[in-house]
Amino acid sequence: MTLRVEQVSETTVMIRLGNKIDLALVPQLSALCERIQQHFGRGVVELIPAYTSVLVEVNVRLLSPEGLKTWVMNQGDSLRVTRDSGSGKQVTLPVYYHPSVGPDLAAVAEFAGVSEQEVIARHSQHTYTVCAIGFAPGFAFLASVDETIAMPRHTTPRHQIPAGSVGIAQQQTAVYPAASPAGWQIIGNCPKELFNPRQSPMMPFDVGDTVRFEPMSESDYRAAGGQWWQD
Repeated sequence: MTLRVEQVSETTVMIRLGNKIDLALVPQLSALCERIQQHFGRGVVELIPAYTSVLVEVNVRLLSPEGLKTWVMNQGDSLRVTRDSGSGKQVTLPVYYHPSVGPDLAAVAEFAGVSEQEVIARHSQHTYTVCAIGFAPGFAFLASVDETIAMPRHTTPRHQIPAGSVGIAQQQTAVYPAASPAGWQIIGNCPKELFNPRQSPMMPFDVGDTVRFEPMSESDYRAAGGQWWQD
């Protein structure tokens, strides 16, 4: 673990624990967020964990960025934690894998040199870790995808895809919680709502949780109100 702390604005501090995607950092970052929140309480406005870092926004009336930096640096090796991989909850998301809702399914199969059914099997039989939540509310960056189907994103993003679209971008996979532009390889659709600001919790997962995808039939997808691709 490589610890670096820097102030990036008058109210925010960036804490970096590494330089590349590493699933071993996920519990470290999750534990760090918990410790900062517990120690500083209302002095913390928001904690935003990513793959290798945490961005902390502070209430400068109660906590200075310099004070946070000093506290973090003084923690040293105590920031290293050993956390049971099962400590987070496991979330199962239903997915209808089909070219009608996954227009890149055939391209991923060609990239991997396997059948479309094998792509579905390799994507759905894996357990993924929620490494970060960002881009849009409810958008969870999940890692790591089976390397054989880890196809790069499109050179030119699509202008819009339906909510629930399931995509792959190299070693990452994700479900788009709302209709939006997208550059990822879309292989299916999940009809489950992933963000609702009127509910508590607003999202079904947190950083450090694990996610599995469960293939569903067309009839079940229709019954769940799944969205369809429109050219």
